[in-house]
Amino acid sequence: MTDSPDSALAPLPHSHRPGTARAAFAYRDYRLVWTGLLLSSIGTWMQNLGLPAYIDDRTGSAKIVSLLIFAQLGPLLLLAIPGSLLVDRVNRRAFLLAMQWMQLIFSLVLAAIVSVDGPIWALFLAQLVIGTSNALNAPAFQASIPLLVDRRDLAGAISMNSIQLNGSRVLGPSLAALLTLWGVSTAGLFVINAVTYLFLIVALMMVAIPDVRGDHHEEGWRQFLTGVRISRERPVLARLLVSMASFSLFSLVFVALFPSVTRINFGIDPASSTFKWLYAVWGFGAFTGAVAMGTFLARFHRPMVISRGFIGFAVSLAAYALVRHPAPAFPIGFFLGTFYFLIATAMVTSFQQNLRDTERVRVMPLWFMSFGGTITVGGLIAGPIMDAIGARWILLAGSLFALFLAWWCDLDRLPPSAFLNED
Repeated sequence: MTDSPDSALAPLPHSHRPGTARAAFAYRDYRLVWTGLLLSSIGTWMQNLGLPAYIDDRTGSAKIVSLLIFAQLGPLLLLAIPGSLLVDRVNRRAFLLAMQWMQLIFSLVLAAIVSVDGPIWALFLAQLVIGTSNALNAPAFQASIPLLVDRRDLAGAISMNSIQLNGSRVLGPSLAALLTLWGVSTAGLFVINAVTYLFLIVALMMVAIPDVRGDHHEEGWRQFLTGVRISRERPVLARLLVSMASFSLFSLVFVALFPSVTRINFGIDPASSTFKWLYAVWGFGAFTGAVAMGTFLARFHRPMVISRGFIGFAVSLAAYALVRHPAPAFPIGFFLGTFYFLIATAMVTSFQQNLRDTERVRVMPLWFMSFGGTITVGGLIAGPIMDAIGARWILLAGSLFALFLAWWCDLDRLPPSAFLNED
């Protein structure tokens, strides 16, 4: 779990093939945190699905929905780097626990506002607090969780993280759809989300979070640019960051505006159970992509998987843009989700494997900014355009850009010196 040569020669505490999902799950502390995250994330995805749909149902505006998503994910653009500096100065587990409590409390605030159809601005403020807590929380989590496994099992841990994220993306909306049929209100879903944070809080209290800190030479305001310096010195990191940021900006607009795209393209009411099932099918596709990277695709050349994944995504997004009826949207949405997270998992695995443990807390915020944060910017730009001309041409443009990335993000085109060398 360190960068020393001796650790690379130590025997692994399991008999599984190194780097697989099964290998990562053999570590007790990782298994506890993973399970807590899964249960907590199920509630989070219930809320992430319910709130944009609630806003779209009340306003009928893609622009308003995009502003809400910006309140949720936009803080990643502004606070991920300051959060990484803060993490290097405080007790990591205590900080993580504080951020979970903050998100729990303001999920209850959201529930209270929605229960009385309170003002939209109040929803945005509560969501902004949740988004800010998540932005500060993300660097600490992503710098700590890989340290719970041996470095040789890092690929499996990253794949399991993606499986957790997308498994909850399926289970959350599916459970929300069932609960809605049984009479649970949108506010009730938010209360359930608040309760699920307790699973992760308990898990964090049961494990020892490694406290690895970097010894970086920058001082003052230059500390904010440590991650940028490391990425510029290691071109594979820069190539992956630019690729993911531009992919998020131009091709993942449908993620930020999922309720609006569904309403405009397929005539599905975002408040209906049909919408929740479509979202669950898309999430199941993303789950499938993540599982594939942690199992049978783990043995394939990762740059090839990334390039082929972009091609598959481009074809799926074009089909999603052109169909006009709900029925074909379900199978197409499945493949769209599969290729989306196949790409994301393969890219973040390559990114993490080219980082030293002492660099992770300073560089991973750039990944959050390029992935989650930039999606919100794409949504802000596309929301008013979608209100004016519809979703088809925006999605087709994103499909064409994904085809370009299939060529530009081919890591085999980089020289060996662009990658991490730990010898």
